[in-house]
Amino acid sequence: DAVFLDDEREREEYVLNDVGVIFHGHVNDIKLRSWSYGQFEENILDACLFLMDKAELELSGRGNPIKICRVASAVINSRDNNGVIAGSWDNSYAYGVAPSVWTGSVDILLEYYSSRQPVRYGQCWVFAGVFNTFLRCLGIPARVITNYSSAHDNNANLQLDFYLDEEGKVDTKTTKDSIWNYHCWNEAWMSRPDLPVGFGGWQVVDGTPQETSDGMYRCGPTSVQAVKHGHVCFQFDAPFVFAEVNSDIVYSRREKNGAQVIEKIDMTHVGQLIVTKEIGSDGMMDITEEYKFQEGSDEERLALETAVMYGVKKQVTQDTVYHPQTDVDMGFQVQKAILGSDFKVTITFKNKSQNFYSATAYFSGNIVFYTGVTKSEFKNRTFNVTLEPSASSTYDVLIKSSEYLGELLDQASFHFFVTARINETGKILAVQKATVLEIPMLHIKTQGETVAGREMFVIVEFTNPLTQTLENVTLRLEGPGVLRTMKKDFRQIPANSTLTWEVKCTPKRPGLRKLIASLNCDALRHVYGELNVQIQK
Repeated sequence: DAVFLDDEREREEYVLNDVGVIFHGHVNDIKLRSWSYGQFEENILDACLFLMDKAELELSGRGNPIKICRVASAVINSRDNNGVIAGSWDNSYAYGVAPSVWTGSVDILLEYYSSRQPVRYGQCWVFAGVFNTFLRCLGIPARVITNYSSAHDNNANLQLDFYLDEEGKVDTKTTKDSIWNYHCWNEAWMSRPDLPVGFGGWQVVDGTPQETSDGMYRCGPTSVQAVKHGHVCFQFDAPFVFAEVNSDIVYSRREKNGAQVIEKIDMTHVGQLIVTKEIGSDGMMDITEEYKFQEGSDEERLALETAVMYGVKKQVTQDTVYHPQTDVDMGFQVQKAILGSDFKVTITFKNKSQNFYSATAYFSGNIVFYTGVTKSEFKNRTFNVTLEPSASSTYDVLIKSSEYLGELLDQASFHFFVTARINETGKILAVQKATVLEIPMLHIKTQGETVAGREMFVIVEFTNPLTQTLENVTLRLEGPGVLRTMKKDFRQIPANSTLTWEVKCTPKRPGLRKLIASLNCDALRHVYGELNVQIQK
């Protein structure tokens, strides 16, 4: 049939596996969390069939995976027709729960099925997790994909425009494009009889509301093969997906006479790494090569030219001047740090020429949403640098925990921006880097024998790493086949103290099962723990 996958191991993973792993964090600091898809749990099939009623998909179309995916990617989000999940990216989650609270899809789908109202709130991995449950439940092979440094290109011109002011700082008023630390979408496996031969197989489908497609917030199905080769003329939404993994970053500034000067073009930052869970284990599988040819190869340039030929807008850089400073390199390293500790950022300059240069540098530290949108600048520093011929120099900036803790958002993300103007030439160097703090883990253990049909105990432990008391803390625990989702609220966890929660349960199904827990409060989110448990017969 249209969704036949001929490898038994792949069928077991992409249709039958009811738990999975979703990768998040940042390309230099990859984090993973388990997600319970629960496609075989009670009432989930009914809830998934209800979604097709909700999307008003005609009965004759319900055997067609292309149509099912297209309507489902709109109904997973609530933007058009009161679909399943309401998104919130601004750190305020009134009348709902923070996206980081969820440990799986079952609670969300069942709540929607009974209330018929959007469930608050989700962000990209929640949309992708629920979409995956829907697809696997209907027997369509599916997997969750993470694209690191994902371009959200507001005018789909294959370039992300960062505008600098005269001093070389980013002008936040005019810069509309953003780079997400990561973005999650799904791939569904199907034949594409509506496209030429060779474009079937994995298709991108995305339920996160980013841009409209034919008037609704939806995306896909888009052939991964078509994206790789630049054949963006094939339906649906290929130019948008192509831009997410292939855009260039262009830094430019306007001079007093009105001329626009391009200071730097970064062709390798976007779509650096595209991954999914390995078959049969919780490891990471790198699938970047399925979306794009090797950076800088002839094939890659050809795919880009093909995409431009088929109508992806690539801005022509007339009226702009591009003469970068090539004989000075600037870069920086961020020390790995645990949430609540101080850390330093080291900026390095390397003068490769025989000339003596001096520079004025500007350092900006920002708290950002994982979508790359800045919430606040918490630190800035201007300093002078002397660049001796053929020499390197370094400059350290200390970031104190007291400077960022009050401002921090969900995923403990920072975005650092360094610009430097070479005084002798007037040229500007610019580098940016996102970084994520290490967040403490929950620890899960079991007590007693783990046998189907017999009572056992699950113990969840957590130590508060901060120097402040955590208030109004919610713990969640779930595990398909072992226990239904359980929740417990704690008023306070004092600084450096340990909390212990003991739960009694009776596992239903034998085999290898996974327990997944999350902890949330306003000061600390995205705290997870997991444990594999072998349930005996």
